[in-house]
Amino acid sequence: MSVKDRIISFYNAKTSRFFVLSALIYLFWFLLYDFYIKPKTLLDEKIISNIIFSTKRFLELFSYKVYFTMEDINYQMIGIDGAHPIWIGGPCDGVAIMAIFLIFVSAFPGNQIHKLWYIPLGILLIHFINVLRVAGLTLINFYAPEYLDFNHNYTFTFLVYGFIFILWITWVNKFSKR
Repeated sequence: MSVKDRIISFYNAKTSRFFVLSALIYLFWFLLYDFYIKPKTLLDEKIISNIIFSTKRFLELFSYKVYFTMEDINYQMIGIDGAHPIWIGGPCDGVAIMAIFLIFVSAFPGNQIHKLWYIPLGILLIHFINVLRVAGLTLINFYAPEYLDFNHNYTFTFLVYGFIFILWITWVNKFSKR
């Protein structure tokens, strides 16, 4: 076998391992989340409440008068006085993208000690960027509500996933095994 063939074989084995391990961890997470965490815990609701509280505090730093309501435990809203509120629900809490980040870093080769601090730090940063996203959407809804849907669906999706991609690339380039 030539050197080139060995390199390709090694690369393919490493890549295959990553995808298989990622898929298995994702399957475990999916089952755990759908059958236990979502129906039997308040994880999503607590994260949404924290996003609302953090967004409120952040916007108040800039002298906005902010209100929030809870229609039910899964449907919380935040707004600036004078505007309709935006609602924050389960898909907006970032749990799914935090899980994907955790899965990819866990499945990718790297020092386990680095994973023990990098994963929680990444999850915290994802939560922080999500708070900034909600603050941005709240401001857009106040100043130019006609642009809310576009920015929710495209601008902030691109920014959040781009940020997670940067976290992932940082892991791959700085902390994973070579």
